[in-house]
Amino acid sequence: MSKFVSLKKNSDFKSVYSKGVSAANRYLVLYKLPSRGMERRFGFSISKKVGKAVCRNRLRRILKEICRLNLARFSDRCDYVFIVRQAAADQNYHQMEKQVWHVLGKLSK
Repeated sequence: MSKFVSLKKNSDFKSVYSKGVSAANRYLVLYKLPSRGMERRFGFSISKKVGKAVCRNRLRRILKEICRLNLARFSDRCDYVFIVRQAAADQNYHQMEKQVWHVLGKLSK
């Protein structure tokens, strides 16, 4: 099983946004782009509009943990970027997990 790898470069994020496919709900937008690498990579974008730094970092940690624990549910050789919307500010782990599976299911259709 491959390890959890994060997207870091701005150019990687831009290519996922411009060339990838997306799905959204009230809480999240998920972009997916097949990549040349052997592993799946994850990026997280949370605007300052969502809340203060404590709230944004909590949401980022929740999403990272959901992805880390469920790597098998994400396709190999793909880049994923999660954009968190303002409505997600008060969501807990289980609610966010449900939203992740919802948007991931929309992408697989």
